[in-house]
Amino acid sequence: MNPELARILANPAIWRGGDCAAEPASIASGFAALDAVLPGGGWPRAALTEVLLEREGIGELRLTLPALARLQSEGRSIVWIAPPHRPYAPALVAAGIDLSRLIVVQRCHDRDALWACEQSLRAPECGAAFAWTDNRDERILRRLQVAAREGRTWGVLWRRPGQRASATVAPLRLSLASHEGRLAVHILKRRGAGLLQPVLLDLARERGAPLCPSPGVVPVAVDPRHAVDLPPSAIASARRVRARLRA
Repeated sequence: MNPELARILANPAIWRGGDCAAEPASIASGFAALDAVLPGGGWPRAALTEVLLEREGIGELRLTLPALARLQSEGRSIVWIAPPHRPYAPALVAAGIDLSRLIVVQRCHDRDALWACEQSLRAPECGAAFAWTDNRDERILRRLQVAAREGRTWGVLWRRPGQRASATVAPLRLSLASHEGRLAVHILKRRGAGLLQPVLLDLARERGAPLCPSPGVVPVAVDPRHAVDLPPSAIASARRVRARLRA
């Protein structure tokens, strides 16, 4: 190779298309095999991640808990918007999650959910914002990506089984499936070369209490005072959940 060309390519600011691009900031996932294939060696702190689920309850939330606990240890809160099931507080506490820094927004219209997601992504106090949505409006998704970048927040769009994904603006896209008792993580899109084989993670040793219990089990407390300027409908929903906890 020409020495001058070699010198240019050695510059860390130069990215080769076959390699993973460096992320300006990332947080370790807690799973070495996954970090090895993620640009920056972890979840992107200032970008959207889109996750497609083969089915629910295969360990998708458990995959994110180590990183969420690390973000909370930095003094930042995490927000879950319109999760399909009620989070199970004991399991979250056992995983190191501080419930006082977890905000759950439930039963709000999709418009309010996306608004809450954008505000959370922009808030400096928020380290991660998870949203369960089927919205495929490219304009809205681009707004969320910009909000994540400007707020330096890890944003995750969860696509439930049967939902068609089209969030092309998300620089990291994964699909999760169960494979012989392990979690198969398929890298659909990343800043760098594609990955043909999935990353197989054994979550058995992480197994504990279920994160989404059956009806009647006490869910995570929701305090509307900690909400990030939520619209009235979402605040009312949070208050209703809190009232049920006190009942």
